[in-house]
Amino acid sequence: MKLLCSWSGGKDSCYALMLLTQQGYELKILLNMMNENEQVSRSHGLSLSILNQQSKALNAPLKGIPSTWADYEENYIKALRHLKTAFDIESVAFGDIDLESHREWEEKVCDAAQLKPLLPLWKQNRKQLVYDMIDHGIKAIIVSCDKELLGESFLGREITKDLVKELEDIGVDACGENGEYHTVVLDCPLFASPIQLPEFKKKSHQNYCFLTWNL
Repeated sequence: MKLLCSWSGGKDSCYALMLLTQQGYELKILLNMMNENEQVSRSHGLSLSILNQQSKALNAPLKGIPSTWADYEENYIKALRHLKTAFDIESVAFGDIDLESHREWEEKVCDAAQLKPLLPLWKQNRKQLVYDMIDHGIKAIIVSCDKELLGESFLGREITKDLVKELEDIGVDACGENGEYHTVVLDCPLFASPIQLPEFKKKSHQNYCFLTWNL
C-alpha cells in the first residue's frame, strides 16, 4: 500500500500520516504546493528549507510544485498523475477533519488521477484530535494566525494542552480547522531527528500574522 502524502508541514497532515503508517501504508513521497518563486509553501507559508528538513527526517522525497491560486487545481492533478507513475502510488493522505468542501475537492483531484483519497482524521472530535497529537509526540508551533483573534504574540508558541484551553477561552477552535492558525511540526515519532528552524521575524499583513524566514 504505497502512499503519497499531501504534506502541509503542519500537525494535521503529520498526524494523518502517522495513523496511516500504523495501518501499514508505506510513505513514498510528500507533495506540497509552493508559491510561484518555489521558496515558500502556499498553505502554511513554510520555507523550502523547513520542508526539506522534514522530508529528510521522514526519509521520503519532497515534490514542491510552484503554482498560482488560479492554476492550483490543474497543477495538483498533473502532479498526482506524474507521481502516481513515478512512485507507483495507490493512495493519497490528507489531514482534513470535517470541512466538506475540502473533502469534495480532494475526492475530485484524486478521481482525476485515479487514486484513492485517505482521510484518517475525518469527523473526529477536533479538540480530542489535538490532545491525541500531543499525546502521540507531535511537537508543533504556530507559524501563522488570525490577527484579530490571536495576533503576533501567538506566533512561535508550541501547541500544548494549556494552549488549547487558552485558545478555546477566547473562542478559537482547538484545532484551528477554521483557519484561525496554522502550524509547523518540529518533531514527531516519524522523524529521524528534530527540525531546526531558520531565523524568522514576525509580520502582519491585512488580517493575518505570520513568521517570515531568512531564505
